[in-house]
Amino acid sequence: MAAGVAGRGRMRASHADREQVIDTLKTAFVHGRLTRDELAARTGRALAARTCADLAALTADIPPQPAPARRGPLAGAAAKSGICLIIAVAAIGAACILDPGGPGPDPYGSWAGVMVALAGCAVWTALGIMGYAVFTAWDARAGTPRV
Repeated sequence: MAAGVAGRGRMRASHADREQVIDTLKTAFVHGRLTRDELAARTGRALAARTCADLAALTADIPPQPAPARRGPLAGAAAKSGICLIIAVAAIGAACILDPGGPGPDPYGSWAGVMVALAGCAVWTALGIMGYAVFTAWDARAGTPRV
């Protein structure tokens, strides 16, 4: 049953109510709870419904979808830190390629230093992202209000 439509009974349905029920029907179809024919029939009845009770009857046999699990601040921070560490590894690899340490003049020596500096910045950025996420998660658990 669509949450916005349930409990309003004989009140006239608005366009927004109809759209909400149609979205619920589409979601049920995508999750395999309705066939294509049932979706088409119920959508037609939703468009013709006059009251909220008519709309509620269309979704009464469809169980509500569970809310998607919220990712904590640490999950997103771990992904961002991982990207920074991949950049650091790539920069070190580029530095090794640009400055193999062989004898003779090295035309790419200055670029090798830039790559090492980039790798250092990427590692510090990864540490900063994770540190901020840890303190944010700690504050959230402690119940400290965020500003």
